[in-house]
This record gives sequence, structure tokens and C-alpha cells, in this order.
Amino acid sequence: MEDRIKASLISLLDGIKRADGACIASGMAQLDELLEEGRPSLHPQLVHFLERRSYPKALQFLGGESAIPAGSCGGRP
Repeated sequence: MEDRIKASLISLLDGIKRADGACIASGMAQLDELLEEGRPSLHPQLVHFLERRSYPKALQFLGGESAIPAGSCGGRP
């Protein structure tokens, strides 16, 4: 599941860089579906990032980064 989410995040962020509206819309919808499908087995921090559409942070989390910048919610411990 995490591999599918990571691939979707990469595709979405690429679409954002290219300002491709169709890619952005479909990517966000796909991530919403993956979140709902995988919610019970996903790490709570990843769920938090996906729910709040903090896609760069979600990708950092999946990449194993430990220094994810804190947002208004306090960031990752």
C-alpha cells in the first residue's frame, strides 16, 4: 500500500510542478481512495499528512526522513 501511495504522491507532485490540472485532480482523488482503503494499516502520522493534504511531508515520511519540518500541528516526533 505504501508503495502505491508513494508512486501516487510522486505523480501528483510532478503534476503540480507542471500545473497540469487534470493530473492534479486525478492524483488527489487517487490518494483519497488509497487513504480510505489503507487507513486501518497505515501509520497514524502518514494518515495525518494525507488527510491534511501535506503531500510533500507524506512523501518525506515514506522516504524515511526524520527531519520533517513541523507545521501548525507540531510535526513528527
